[in-house]
Amino acid sequence: MNKKLAALLERKTALVKKARAIESTAETAGRDLTDDEVTEHESLVAEIQSINQSIEREQALIDAEMSLEISSEDRIEVGADRETLDPRGGFNAYGEFCRAVVAAAVDHTIDERLRIGAAAPGTYGGENVGADGGFRVPPEFSREIFRVVTEEDSLLPLTDNMPVTGNSMVFPTDEATPWGTEGVRAFWDGEAKAATETKPNLTPNTMRLKKLTALVPVSDELMADAAGLDAYLTSKTGQAIRWKSNDSIVNGDGAGKPMGIAGHAAEISVAKVSGQTADTVVAENVGAMLSRLLPGSLGRAVWLVNPDVLPQLITMQIGNQPVWTPSSGGLQETPAGRLLGRPIILTETCQTLGDKGDIRLVDFGMYRTLTKAGGIETATSMHLYFDASAMAFRAVFRIDGQPILSKAVSMPNTTNTRSAYVTLAERA
Repeated sequence: MNKKLAALLERKTALVKKARAIESTAETAGRDLTDDEVTEHESLVAEIQSINQSIEREQALIDAEMSLEISSEDRIEVGADRETLDPRGGFNAYGEFCRAVVAAAVDHTIDERLRIGAAAPGTYGGENVGADGGFRVPPEFSREIFRVVTEEDSLLPLTDNMPVTGNSMVFPTDEATPWGTEGVRAFWDGEAKAATETKPNLTPNTMRLKKLTALVPVSDELMADAAGLDAYLTSKTGQAIRWKSNDSIVNGDGAGKPMGIAGHAAEISVAKVSGQTADTVVAENVGAMLSRLLPGSLGRAVWLVNPDVLPQLITMQIGNQPVWTPSSGGLQETPAGRLLGRPIILTETCQTLGDKGDIRLVDFGMYRTLTKAGGIETATSMHLYFDASAMAFRAVFRIDGQPILSKAVSMPNTTNTRSAYVTLAERA
């Protein structure tokens, strides 16, 4: 290898290890990166990107030199190894891959397909040895789990999602209103008068990825059935990650997990009707909730409803007009129907009937999530549950989230605030 290119690659490897060490230190301590660590991490990433450009330039020169030495008639060009292009790594199903991992760990019989896409020696510790680092799960099977995570009852696809390759991202926020006293505003100007200047009121907001892990032990008996293993691992892992993600988006406290909408400063709680019976939801409740929604959120908002609330909504009327209606596209489109024209999502993340939060009206376009580009990271190990004759499969999902609004919005011509997150108060 060209000496200059080798030196660049060696320098890049050292920088990557140093950046990973900073992330690992914070993860081990169960905390976010400090300001100094963020600064150092960003500096390392910037230097890595600069080295990548140098590597590209050097490789271009090497290729040019080779083209001068070899005539076009004599040159033989080798394409990409077709094995490395297979997202399933040569395996027909996830269960078949899992059984190959078990055979490698127990019988020391290495299926050659497990070596496809393995890291070069010295880059990662023992990726081809089950006792050291496990085996890399082919990306196609990781995507299958991710598809389960983002199925129909998932809240994540409704959010303003941003996939990132790093560990964090800074978002500028501007919550100034056109009728307020700050931010960009418009003024009526008289003839020959100078225009009034205003400026944006931007506040930086940093979000950092949190780690959500699903660890699934699988018995030797299930291992023997590859078809059953496919359905079991994909379904159970996806369900666990989806539930935790949904619950954090609604109820998360921001401590090692996303900040949810419940209890957030921007959430509006609508009081019950005077004399309202305990554990009921009436038409006046949902009408009041709709009136507190930001006007711009009406076209995106959905109702989050505890299933125990649905029977009361179905029979609800204003005069002789139904408040609840089946979906215009049939039950296949919105199985729970619509409430005042907006879709209903039944979810156990809402509280029990009568408690605050049993029904919510939310515009998830005003809830921002950050996810790790590439989806879910997967790995295997036979050592964690060795005494129980079981294999451990781990899936890691990196996510963060928080409401975009920091507080409810004060409106002109009313004392009522409005928000993208409205809930119904307790009816005890």
